[in-house]
Amino acid sequence: VQLQASGGGLVQAGGSLRLSCAGSGAPFSNHHMGWFRQAPGKEREFVAAISSGGITYYVDSLKGRFTISRDNAKNTVYLQMNSLKPGDTAVYYCAARNRWNINNFGGEHNSPATYYYWGQGTLVTVSS
Repeated sequence: VQLQASGGGLVQAGGSLRLSCAGSGAPFSNHHMGWFRQAPGKEREFVAAISSGGITYYVDSLKGRFTISRDNAKNTVYLQMNSLKPGDTAVYYCAARNRWNINNFGGEHNSPATYYYWGQGTLVTVSS
């Protein structure tokens, strides 16, 4: 599956952005999806994930501010980001894993190694 992330940009602290990740090339509904981010000089970190069945997972520090959702009819997964802070500045990546070759997505959703397919990333910059 090919993934194309979009929706990044420059926003002031306290603002909101919605990232989109469009998939193509394979049945989107068969894939678990994740969002990760990487700030300059830091490791890539898990943000949120949604299973093929719609179960959502979040890193504890972002619960309540970020929401992941998916629209299989549009082959798109979203990340709604509210109350943004300068610390949210990063390149955001979407990722996918076919549900047929993983048995324990619930236990492995937060590892980059779980995902086989990655989008190109979209830059989010939050100014203070």
